[in-house]
Amino acid sequence: MSLSAGCSSVHRNPACERCGVVVSLRSRRSCLAVPGSSPKMLGKAQGLPADQVFCDLEDSVAPGAKESARANVVAALNEGAWAGKTRVVRVNDLTTRWTYRDVIEVVEGAGANLDCVMLPKVQSAEQVAWLDLLLTQIEKVMGFEVGRIGIEAQIENALGLSNVKEIAFASPRIETIIFGPADFMASVNMPSLVVGALSPDYPGDPFHYVLFKILEAARARGVQAIDGPFLQIRDVDGFRAVAGRSAALGFDGKWVLHPGQIEAANEIYAPRQADYDHAELILEAYAWHTSAAGGLTGAVMLGDEMIDEASRKMAEVVAGKGRAAGMQRTVKFEPPVG
Repeated sequence: MSLSAGCSSVHRNPACERCGVVVSLRSRRSCLAVPGSSPKMLGKAQGLPADQVFCDLEDSVAPGAKESARANVVAALNEGAWAGKTRVVRVNDLTTRWTYRDVIEVVEGAGANLDCVMLPKVQSAEQVAWLDLLLTQIEKVMGFEVGRIGIEAQIENALGLSNVKEIAFASPRIETIIFGPADFMASVNMPSLVVGALSPDYPGDPFHYVLFKILEAARARGVQAIDGPFLQIRDVDGFRAVAGRSAALGFDGKWVLHPGQIEAANEIYAPRQADYDHAELILEAYAWHTSAAGGLTGAVMLGDEMIDEASRKMAEVVAGKGRAAGMQRTVKFEPPVG
């Protein structure tokens, strides 16, 4: 995220209340996971309509293939056609022997074509600080712009959730906080083998608190919150139901594990057309009415609806999501005559 001239504070999504600048965040409605051990799948992912693709070196890659997968990922980033997509690599977590070489080989080899590094199973702010420092050292050695490569932090266990706010503020590189449901379920001894779906034995959503705590930390820091995967990849209706819950809370997107989930994610995490149009109308109407031409009025009517500063803030959220998704307006505000 960029800061406006003269503003040193961390911007919050979608606008900095101190300087009034709307922050442009990457669209991450659909975040496609692709095994780094499969050159075929890395190639296919480039033509799919996912907002983000992350080349995985962690759970989807067998231990014996992890080191060779690095070269596949570097080649795919450097030689592939990724226009319009956010390019991410998920390295192995810091309890393993692979992590530091993952970062060094991938960033030295393809840092110019890499947007973010995803660190899984983050448990403390110190782990994020370690990755930040290593990225800075590599950028300086390689002549890359220092600080350009972002960090995505994945929360996958009880300790990570307990420390999520500190993790969110651990580095200016942080762009997303991600929920990892499978490892989290194991971490808290949740007796289920179905990942990402509701439990028939629990009267409600067992992940509501987890999702909201991640969302709260992400919004406090001004970054995006991303929901984790739904493993029943052929159950698109089930995916829609689960995604709809986190989208209703305010999450920005969700992992997709199969091309069949991409369209649903792109739809669910974007505003409805009518809501996007209405949000833009509120912004235009409020800007006009609070101007000298509009009479410097702070609370006015837009049709049958009263709008004010609080309305503007809410509209900025919806409009920001629509713009990030590339939506086009179908109506425009017309100042009243006379």
